[in-house]
Amino acid sequence: MSASLALTVEPQSLAPELRAAPRRTVCFPFSGDAVGGSHLSVLGLLEQLDPDRYRVLIVPEIPDGRVADLFSAFEQASDPGAAPAFRPGEAFTPAKFVRALRGSGSRSKFLRRAKVDIVHLNDGRSCANWALATRLSGAKLLWHNRGNPDALGLRFAAPVLAHQVVAVSGFALPRRGIWSASNRARVVHSPFDTDLAIDRAQARRAMVDALDVAPETLIVGYVGAFVPRKRPDVFVQALARLRKTLDRPLVGAMFGEARAQVMADRLRDQITSHNAGSWIGQMGYREPGAFWIAGCDILLVPAVDEPFGRTLVEAMLVGTPVVAARSGGNIEALDGGLGLLADPDDADALASACARLVHEPDLATNIAVRAQTYARDHYSRETHLSRICAVYDEMLA
Repeated sequence: MSASLALTVEPQSLAPELRAAPRRTVCFPFSGDAVGGSHLSVLGLLEQLDPDRYRVLIVPEIPDGRVADLFSAFEQASDPGAAPAFRPGEAFTPAKFVRALRGSGSRSKFLRRAKVDIVHLNDGRSCANWALATRLSGAKLLWHNRGNPDALGLRFAAPVLAHQVVAVSGFALPRRGIWSASNRARVVHSPFDTDLAIDRAQARRAMVDALDVAPETLIVGYVGAFVPRKRPDVFVQALARLRKTLDRPLVGAMFGEARAQVMADRLRDQITSHNAGSWIGQMGYREPGAFWIAGCDILLVPAVDEPFGRTLVEAMLVGTPVVAARSGGNIEALDGGLGLLADPDDADALASACARLVHEPDLATNIAVRAQTYARDHYSRETHLSRICAVYDEMLA
């Protein structure tokens, strides 16, 4: 499946010596078919890459799936590797890495035939499936870590296979050590549409209608997949405690779905044990996500070891104050009073932080304004584009 590039942003202006540079092919393989924040970040990059400098080649593991559809404006090719070696929610183990090696030969040949210069890998499973094939093909490997820095692939494979490592936050950088890729790693924050202009009053009315609640209801949002790391069960626990401190109705709006039955069961048990069926609204996935975040009074992020949460930054951009677990990239994102942080293992502490925003509206407003200004200044697509292109230039020099 292939299509011509459809750019939504004018190509960046180039110096004469760069305009004369040969067009290079950058390949983006994707494992699985779940669309997440990393896919949206890549899409933001591709919509700005200059087609006179870069040929973009998308290789989805699942043809005609959601990932393929998301990148339908770009040239695509079928994954020549074997059947998927990994499934969502599975831990990465050495045995599974060995399973992934079986497709390295065919993938390496594919990369050589396609004359790929750089393979830009954006998730752990794709790195496991494509890293060795990239080195065998002679292409350059950019390992983009959007996950936990303790992942086995980043710790043991990246030091020998990756030409460059990019991490979405300081937390996500490879750990320093004798065997480490930290000497060729840097932070490049994910790109966002910093020109977002959402009518918060309109978004809130839409939220009230969707939840079928009274206009004065406090709406606290959760946005993300229902997986253990994001801890949707802790969200329910915190809101159960928050309800006891309020003199107004409360509803928790949960945007997302369970990717494993065990998490669906755990969340259901929490809702049952707290009699929360009437004040927890399960909204599924809805687009545009930023609009629904703008309809929330507070975004609560109980996730731990989050490299750099996309919904957290989107909340900053649309003016929704954030309460987050003091863990991972949440600390880096909210540093300097851009949100409230609380003990990740204490539902009461998360509830107290939310209550503080409710009882101190001036504080909530000040936090939201500061966070919005900071996010607009630091997380633009243009900034991300220039930094990634600088990495490409170094790799190809």
